[in-house]
Amino acid sequence: MKTFIYPEMTTHIAMCTHKNPRSVMVLTHQPDPLKTEMERYREADAAYAGVDDLLGALRGGSDKSVDVLLLDTLSDDSAVFAHINRLLKEDALMVCKHPHLDDVAGNTKLMQILGNYFKIIMPYHLEDGSTLLLCSKEYHPTADLILQRSDLLEGHYYYNCDVHIAAFAMPQYVRQNYLGIIRN
Repeated sequence: MKTFIYPEMTTHIAMCTHKNPRSVMVLTHQPDPLKTEMERYREADAAYAGVDDLLGALRGGSDKSVDVLLLDTLSDDSAVFAHINRLLKEDALMVCKHPHLDDVAGNTKLMQILGNYFKIIMPYHLEDGSTLLLCSKEYHPTADLILQRSDLLEGHYYYNCDVHIAAFAMPQYVRQNYLGIIRN
C-alpha cells in the first residue's frame, strides 16, 4: 500500500466529519505521518502520545477535553475505551484500527464494547483491503461530511470528498455479517 493512504484516510475522514475539531489526541507508534496530515488543520490543537503504555497515556488526559481521537493500535480492553470515553466531548469521534472484517468474532466483541459509548460505529475501507473504524457520538461520516473543509485541503495524494464517501461502501456479505452490530 502506498504510505500516504493510511495517514490521509485516518486523519481526514475524522477531521472532515467533525463539525468543529479543535482538540485532537493522536495515540500512535509512528507520529510523523499523522503529524504531517494534522498540520493541515491550523485551527486544531493536536497532542501526541505513544501506545506502549496506552492506559497511562489516557489517564493523563482531562475529562471531556477531546473532539477527535486517532487510535493507531488494536485494543479490545474495556478499560481503554472507558478512559477514552472519559476524555471525549459529547460530540466527539474516534478512528481506530480493528481486526480485519473477516474476523467477525473479534470485531463483534470490539463493536459491542464501543456500542456502550458511541451512536455510530462504521468500518471504512483503505485501498489495500484493510479497514479502519469510525466511532462517533454525534456525526455521521457521510451525512455530516464537511464538503468545504474537504475540498479546501491541499497537498494530499489520495483523500478527497468522493473517496471519503466511497470508503464507507460495504459489500452485502459484510452488512449481513454485522447486522445489528455496525451502527449507521
